[in-house]
Amino acid sequence: MPWIILGISTLIVLFVIVSYNSLVRGRMQTKEAWSQIDVQLKRRNDLLPNLIETVKGYAKYESSTLEKVTELRRQVAAATTPAEAMKASDALTRQISGIFAVAENYPDLKASSNFAHLQEELTNTENKISYSRQLYNSVVSNYNVKLETFPSNLVAAIFGFKAADFLQTPEEEKALPKVDFSSLGE
Repeated sequence: MPWIILGISTLIVLFVIVSYNSLVRGRMQTKEAWSQIDVQLKRRNDLLPNLIETVKGYAKYESSTLEKVTELRRQVAAATTPAEAMKASDALTRQISGIFAVAENYPDLKASSNFAHLQEELTNTENKISYSRQLYNSVVSNYNVKLETFPSNLVAAIFGFKAADFLQTPEEEKALPKVDFSSLGE
């Protein structure tokens, strides 16, 4: 009888240890995934001053747009939570797209190899940010599932593990773009 009690106690202790370590690993993977997003946001913030100076050098571009990019870049750097950083980052992405669209009106700027290189680097960085966001949400999902499924939820409750938040797409980016081909046939 004492061997059975010892065996059951050992299994319970092993289960708690394995579950705890799995939850810690999930929490750390969530932090690592956010860190990857943070690295890409920093990379983009480092590229933006060069882009702004290049645009200033070629175009009499409205300064308010360049100032807005600078302000949004500062907000991304100053963010203290993933949600704040992604909100500022999403606004910055929209503003950068506007700069690229207006560059079409400046042939000298568009032909500049420096601008083309910066545009390519920023596009690559935006793609990496997008991928990192997807990865982050996948890791958060896996972690949160462990927190809510039996029996690991018992260990999570005992040790005070908290659910991680998903990164959300802003409402203005969910709207369907309007596509109008009616003027092509004219």
